[in-house]
Amino acid sequence: MSLHSTSTTRSSIAAANSLTPKRDMWAQILVVFSLISTVVINALANIVPFNGQTTGAISDGFPVYFVPAGYVFSIWSVIYLGLLAYAIYQARPSQRTNSLLRTLRWPFILGCIANSAWIFAWHYEIFPLTLILMLILLGTLIIQYTRLQIADRPDAVRLWSVHIPLRIYLGWITVATIANITILLYDLGWRGAPLNGPTWSAILLVIATFIGLFFALRLHDAAYTLVLAWAFVGIYIKFSNEPLVGYSALAAAITLALAAIVALRTNMVSPRHHSTDLHHPLTPNQKIQ
Repeated sequence: MSLHSTSTTRSSIAAANSLTPKRDMWAQILVVFSLISTVVINALANIVPFNGQTTGAISDGFPVYFVPAGYVFSIWSVIYLGLLAYAIYQARPSQRTNSLLRTLRWPFILGCIANSAWIFAWHYEIFPLTLILMLILLGTLIIQYTRLQIADRPDAVRLWSVHIPLRIYLGWITVATIANITILLYDLGWRGAPLNGPTWSAILLVIATFIGLFFALRLHDAAYTLVLAWAFVGIYIKFSNEPLVGYSALAAAITLALAAIVALRTNMVSPRHHSTDLHHPLTPNQKIQ
């Protein structure tokens, strides 16, 4: 290699390194902007409302047995408050080059885009597209969740500003994805034959309960599990006059609430420690902060 080519290579590396902080700063800004845009679009969808109907009115128009009572959707306030805490936390100058947050920002931004696009598809009743967008949102959250799981044990601030909000968000989108699937199938004309709606609802509740148990007992995630329990209580209240659905939902909620308690106790007695870097081989001192 000539001296000229070596000098050129070094100059290119230096130029790339000088751009990295700027890219990180723009990513921080985009996280905040995408979250604010998502909240505004979701609010306007019901204030205007888009296509002359509210978000809840559309789901209420489908006689499916996996959509919880209306009050359960108030969890969006908790979700958005938590995501606001996350957006502020990651936007701090001290977190600009944080290796963990770098891996979360772009999936988060893509998730916000999918969330906002879902609102328009839902209000204009393009249900196949709503499921595609919901799966994209779910996928971005799974990516972020996985990266949080292999990160170093967080301090209290990062736990409540990053980990807990994203766990709650993933829990709710898990429920929303199942509900979205049931609504799409109904819209396409499938009525569950040879089984009826309540039986399918009970089956889905069992599947969702096993998912919740995995998060509680294997991943020790109480926040995710409690979100599922919250949703299932809402299904019980809404369909208490349908015994198979109501009692299945109640049993699922109680099971997951107890599993969440076990997860909390496990975290207190034997806290998890992780020291895995996402992009480089491990060294004894290498951790995602």
